[in-house]
Parts: sequence; C-alpha cells; structure tokens
Amino acid sequence: MAIDIFREMEDLRREIDGVFKGYGARGLLEPSFIPGVGLQRFPQVNLAQDENHVYAEFLMPGVDSKDLELTVMRGVLTLSGERKDQTDGKKTWHRRERGHGKFMRTIELPCEVDADKVVAKYNDGILLVTLPIHEKAKPKKISIKAH
Repeated sequence: MAIDIFREMEDLRREIDGVFKGYGARGLLEPSFIPGVGLQRFPQVNLAQDENHVYAEFLMPGVDSKDLELTVMRGVLTLSGERKDQTDGKKTWHRRERGHGKFMRTIELPCEVDADKVVAKYNDGILLVTLPIHEKAKPKKISIKAH
C-alpha cells in the first residue's frame, strides 16, 4: 500500500488540532477564518455516502458564492473562501459572535471520486457538493466457482 503524503499531513494536522482544542486563551485560539491559526472549524460540514455518491454539505450563511473556491485532489476536498465584513465600521459592537475573513476547510473523502463529474450547488447559505464515486472504488461482485 502506497503512502499518500498529503493525507498523512492532513491527519497529523487534525490530531494536533484535537490535542490543543480547549487549551489556552479562548479568545486567542478560537477564530478559524485564517487557515492554520484557529481551532474552530469553519464552515461546519456533514459528509454522507450512498451507493454511487459522496455528499458534502457545508453550512456557510453570509458567504457569497463568488468568494468560494472548491477543489478535489488525491482524495481530499478543499473549500476556501471569504466571508466579508458587511458593516460600515460606524457601529459600537456589544456582542459579535459571527466572524468574517478568509477560511479554508479540507475534508478527507472516504473513497476515490470522479473529480470531472463533481457538482456543487449553493443555496440559502448551504453548499451541497455531490461527488460521484469512481467506478474503480465501487465494490465488484466476484463469482465463485465450485470444483
């Protein structure tokens, strides 16, 4: 079995994030809009699979679809983009829980997909990515011959 260095690096990054999650000054570690700085994952994602497809559903209210970039490479789905600050800078904030800025999220896919047939639809702050499972990754029925 060949080692995929990109997958190994992503696994290592996730493990390190998990170790430090919950430690330190919350205010310094929580923002996740700059890749590699924050520990909170944005956008939140649901990943599901059926017989023919893998589905990734990203929750991203307030993000313009023009500010998104989606790639699939070596079994990893990467979404990057920016949620822009919609304020005019004249307000005094008493509470501001929604962040803004650049973000990046990488998801290791559970199987090989056909990157040429990926479809992405964005509606009401939800990005649904449909990834067809590559024919090579689908289970094959093998007939058993009896002697």
